[in-house]
Amino acid sequence: MLKIALLGCGRIGKMHAGTVSRSESAQLAVVFDPVEDAANQVGAQFGCAVAKSAEEAISKADAVLIATSTPTHADLIEQAVAASKAVFCEKPIDLSLERVRKCQKVISGSKVPVHIGFNRRFDPGHRAAYDAVRAGEIGDLRQLIITSRDPGLASRDYLRASGGILRDMTIHDFDFARFMLNEEPVEVFATGSALIDPTLATEFGDVDSIMVTMKTASGKLCSISNSREAAYGHDQRVELLGSKGMLISANRRAHELQRFGPSGTASGEPYLNFFIERYAEAYSAGLESFIRAASSGSAVEATFEDGVRALILAETAVRSLAEGRSVAVSEIA
Repeated sequence: MLKIALLGCGRIGKMHAGTVSRSESAQLAVVFDPVEDAANQVGAQFGCAVAKSAEEAISKADAVLIATSTPTHADLIEQAVAASKAVFCEKPIDLSLERVRKCQKVISGSKVPVHIGFNRRFDPGHRAAYDAVRAGEIGDLRQLIITSRDPGLASRDYLRASGGILRDMTIHDFDFARFMLNEEPVEVFATGSALIDPTLATEFGDVDSIMVTMKTASGKLCSISNSREAAYGHDQRVELLGSKGMLISANRRAHELQRFGPSGTASGEPYLNFFIERYAEAYSAGLESFIRAASSGSAVEATFEDGVRALILAETAVRSLAEGRSVAVSEIA
């Protein structure tokens, strides 16, 4: 059993604690959060030790799961790697590309596995689409369309510290696009508006609705649609068009019963309303992938370099949005 230290006991940390507790290959050994009440609550709920510091928690485990606030991620990765503890870190590594590169330099040469929490790679439907593309089922992949819309705006405190929609939300889609295309985008165009809450633009310099188009060196095209609000639930769809056909990985519902009657046809359950519900299986699969890597010393499936490249695409999109033009990734990278 791999002993895991959980750093961070907020919303996402609690979710990870539950995922670890259900694993047959790992156990939640210790937790830490600078907010003592949060750590004590998770420790009591899952019957594990509560550390007084991150250093103490790291010392008491075989691996470290980082679910703290984003500005602490890089520091904690460096501490865990220095202690030779495998790392699972929530995205993004940091909001600053410069800080991420410094962290990469610090841990370079280490053989300690560092997994970045890009959970969409592990969703059963998305992974089935990935496998089908690799098997040649739709011939040559030509277009990738990613739809990712949250059910509602997060709190203003969260949005204020998020780093903006492109670094916070779309970064998942940037990683997933690279994963599906199996090729690096070389050109990015982003446009957006504050349609849900216009004050985001004036107060935070941010938007809540985004469209991004990317092109690879071979000409493959990717379109990303993001919105901070979808009245009908958590909207997560992927469409892949190839020379021989198309694949769609669709939304998830509680069940697939459809009702037909005089007031409507094909009426079904609403989409799962939150990312923790929508990607529950993906989080479990991602954790198990990390556990296998940490236990065997093998390579992780979502690497630190993947985190770097996703952030580079985010920064490219940020510049495109600001300057109203298509931006070459090489301008940032």
